[in-house]
Amino acid sequence: MFAPFQPLAPSRSRSVADRSGGLRARFRRLAPGIAFLALALAAGCAGAPIQAMSDTRQTIRAAERAGAESAAPAELAEAREGLRRAEDSLKQRDYRAARREAESAHAKAIEALRASTPPAH
Repeated sequence: MFAPFQPLAPSRSRSVADRSGGLRARFRRLAPGIAFLALALAAGCAGAPIQAMSDTRQTIRAAERAGAESAAPAELAEAREGLRRAEDSLKQRDYRAARREAESAHAKAIEALRASTPPAH
């Protein structure tokens, strides 16, 4: 009627301490890859803000073509000055300051562009 009692298979009867050894080994295999990805991401964030500065230059040019000299002269001047500060920071290899200045200048250039572009109907 009833089957005789059989102990659990060895793989199921292992203690938590035994199983954590497998996790440690798995982590040791994955750790170099995780470290590489973390370093790659950090390097991407810490590099020169070339794209941000390029975007800012293009937006300033677009604002100039749209008439920002007369429609939003203060915003355009702030964008140009911010880009100049970003370029100075880039020359000094202060990439964080350069990125911050470029992003701020880009926001001012967008304001100048919006102020000089007639609204679409």
